[in-house]
Amino acid sequence: MNSLSSTKVEKFYYLMRLGREFELAAKEEYMKGNIAGFLHLDIGQEACSVGSMQAFDKGDVFTHYREHVLAIARGMEPKLIMAELFGKVTGVSRGKGGSMHLFDPSLNFYGGDAIVAGHLPLATGCAYARKIQGEKAGVFTIFGDGATNAGAFFESINIAAAWKLPLIFFVENNYYAIGTRIGWVSPFEELYNKAKNFMPAKRIDGMNVCEVYKAVMEAKEHIENSLGPYFIEAETYRYEGHSMSDNGKYRSEEEMDIFKSRDPIENLKKEALRLGIVSQEYFDSADQKAQEVVQEAVEFAAASPEPNLKELYEDVYCKECTNVIP
Repeated sequence: MNSLSSTKVEKFYYLMRLGREFELAAKEEYMKGNIAGFLHLDIGQEACSVGSMQAFDKGDVFTHYREHVLAIARGMEPKLIMAELFGKVTGVSRGKGGSMHLFDPSLNFYGGDAIVAGHLPLATGCAYARKIQGEKAGVFTIFGDGATNAGAFFESINIAAAWKLPLIFFVENNYYAIGTRIGWVSPFEELYNKAKNFMPAKRIDGMNVCEVYKAVMEAKEHIENSLGPYFIEAETYRYEGHSMSDNGKYRSEEEMDIFKSRDPIENLKKEALRLGIVSQEYFDSADQKAQEVVQEAVEFAAASPEPNLKELYEDVYCKECTNVIP
């Protein structure tokens, strides 16, 4: 943290606090029945979402379906995300995608793939396109530990390494693929071992936003220098179940306590105060601002109109395709 400016640390804190307040509100609205379908919360893993998006400021982003905080950290308006969760026409996907499909081409954010590991080949193809077009900015893709057991994962790291594509693979290892403990389906728990023979690969503390930021900055420099792909494994933990339908009872209270003692938001605050680089007044102000922004987001979503029935027939097929390679 010493090498980062106080402004950067303040931004990390605010975005993580905003993300957590957003998801706590989403959980409450889901319980009220205002949000339908699936809802996967990122609570506990905010350091991975915020640190990676603050470092990877250019290029394309392909994500899994636990992407609310990633979208906020990328610059998406919280009220537009909340409206999407409510299924309203003012949402980022006009209410058609819901929680699992946040999408904004203006931010190069192609998030919310519902199929485990399904977005990895898409990210690989996009990285190939960027390479043959001679662009410096590359592609970032984030996924969970369960995805590393899929065939699409191995095919993607293989072709990315063979063709030296500008692609950062970022796995959030929270030890559970839905409710399946990692040791039941993987011969080892340190997942960077699955990629280290293909590309530079490292394991970091995913509960430390500063460490995540520095690792992604290092990886970004690597791919922008045309040195091929880069793999990061971040050890992290989600406090909630896999989705709202999962009570998470397969985990012990002792395990939960261990990871909550490493909470990314509280520990960043504690360390910044200890070093004297951010004031208590700032943290108080940031907490209040985050709560106000989220409250406004909920009110905006609740007041927004439902999509018109004709929307069912919109955006189903591409009407006109441009810039297509023949």
